Amino acid sequence: MTAKKALFLFFLVLHLDGFSHGPEEVSPVAHHAHSDEHHNDSESKDFNPKETIIHHILDAHDWHFFDYKGADGKMHPVSLPLPIILYTEGHLDLFMSSAFDHGHASVVKGDRTYKLEHNHIIETSGKKVYDFSITKNATTLIFAALLLLIIFTVVARNYKQNNLEPKGMAGFLEPLILFVKEDIAIPNIGRHKHQKYLPYLLTLFFFIWIINLLGLIPGGSNTTGNISVTLTLSIFTMIIVNFSGNKNYWSHIFWPPVPLLMKPLMIIVELVGVISKPFALMIRLFANITAGHIVILSLISLVFIFKSVVAGIPAVLMALFISLLELLVAALQAYIFTLLTALFIGLAVEEHH
Repeated sequence: MTAKKALFLFFLVLHLDGFSHGPEEVSPVAHHAHSDEHHNDSESKDFNPKETIIHHILDAHDWHFFDYKGADGKMHPVSLPLPIILYTEGHLDLFMSSAFDHGHASVVKGDRTYKLEHNHIIETSGKKVYDFSITKNATTLIFAALLLLIIFTVVARNYKQNNLEPKGMAGFLEPLILFVKEDIAIPNIGRHKHQKYLPYLLTLFFFIWIINLLGLIPGGSNTTGNISVTLTLSIFTMIIVNFSGNKNYWSHIFWPPVPLLMKPLMIIVELVGVISKPFALMIRLFANITAGHIVILSLISLVFIFKSVVAGIPAVLMALFISLLELLVAALQAYIFTLLTALFIGLAVEEHH
């Protein structure tokens, strides 16, 4: 799915709430920033798919699971609070996100009063706030990194035992490791140079694949649907590519093999290419993962919009089909990101012929 299709689907979702005929417009922010009136009088309002979908694809300062109706007839959220780490004018403030009461309460720390607005923490007097909080996406990244470390520690231990036939986790991952080596690294970088970059390519492939799969678990975080995450991965690739560039790579950029009059224009084009390559990696991964989540949530939303079995059954079946397709996309996007990274590295280290 291309970035253009993803943007089209996104704007389609933004207009889905027109079917719900809600009596008033609700700000498209996360669930945590809703007013008390919305929670206490939720039955008087129709379902708003835009609000729900935006809430699920954005990052948050706590891990929201679901809402339930209490004995008082009000809706109460069930969520896991996460650490809040703020630095404001020389003061470091630490507390849990539950102190915000899902956006309904302010937190006072000395002369500083913090408030959660539109899922962003602000200081009410206007002081500059540096937010280093462990958000839902950050938690997923840490968990994925630990999971990756544990898995490959087990695999490495298996190989250190000189097992001729890998067993268990090592036996499962060996074909995938060889796939990255034989079908991605060697063809694009070269048999004599790929070893230097293979650890990075393996880490990239399995890390992206794991966080994509974690995002498909109900209640999971849309981590690679956060452009900051894909931007960071792309920057790592850009740094490695440009620091690995040899004389032939840089001479092709600053002295391209074209007629003299064309060289100034081509130098600009080549410099733009240095930035556009990682930019393409960033947008491709972000758009495809986000589009998949939006499509699934849009189909599920049809059940609550039409409130009909006739619409609900096909909507759920289609959502199930797209969810299975997303399992393929999770691996496919990890493969494409790794493949293009290897291709860019190969172009940078290629010798002049």
